[in-house]
Amino acid sequence: MKAKTYIISIFSIFFIQCTVWSVYAQDGLIKEAETAYTQENYNKAIELYEEILKNNGAASAEIYYNLGNAYYKANRIAPAILNYERALLLDPGDGDIRFNLQLAREKTVEKIEPVGEFFLIKWIHSLQNRGSADSWAMLGIVSFLLLIFCLLLFFFSRWIRMKKVGFYLGMVCLLVVIVANVFAKNQKNEIVNHRHAIVFSSTVTVKSSPDASGTDLFILHEGTKVFIKSSLGNWKEIELEDGNVGWMPGKDIEII
Repeated sequence: MKAKTYIISIFSIFFIQCTVWSVYAQDGLIKEAETAYTQENYNKAIELYEEILKNNGAASAEIYYNLGNAYYKANRIAPAILNYERALLLDPGDGDIRFNLQLAREKTVEKIEPVGEFFLIKWIHSLQNRGSADSWAMLGIVSFLLLIFCLLLFFFSRWIRMKKVGFYLGMVCLLVVIVANVFAKNQKNEIVNHRHAIVFSSTVTVKSSPDASGTDLFILHEGTKVFIKSSLGNWKEIELEDGNVGWMPGKDIEII
């Protein structure tokens, strides 16, 4: 028994040391990348941030945002947009990310006007994007706990006024629980189901069918965002924000 306890303790200490060392090494790389960026050594900063994402799996909105800034300063617009978009998926309510993403988009050739949305749908999307999946989930949990409290107040309070307070406040909490969970699910689906991509080729011709002999429909340039509708072999059926649809080689785009 003592031998088993000793072995478990050794493994526990080893695991803690490895975890601490990993965190320490990651922090060191982040500081090194930040230093390279402030010294305007953007290629070095890009290399370090990419290493952080590749080797440590430290995917966060901040890392993607900083990497996007480094690519933007290095005048590499497509990867800048890609990383801003990835940062926005994790933190859709961040105004700085949206602002820098818009700056990068202004440097692309395509100026695509999105198909107009019904104002109510647009407002709902705007509200949903004010928080991340985690923040909406947390709001849903807190509202659910408040809902339980309101139900207890409604059923067990001796005062009519308190019963009314419990009832009406409970209805509000129920509505918030439903909305928060729907928004959290939608945000989570955006992260898990990677259906958007960025064009990485300088120019690519979009075809009417998934083969090189298909009719040429239109040309896209580096940095354009597309929605992937379907796949067939090495070809992707894509849709633009203005509703145009066509096929292009998968090698010319990078999934967000």
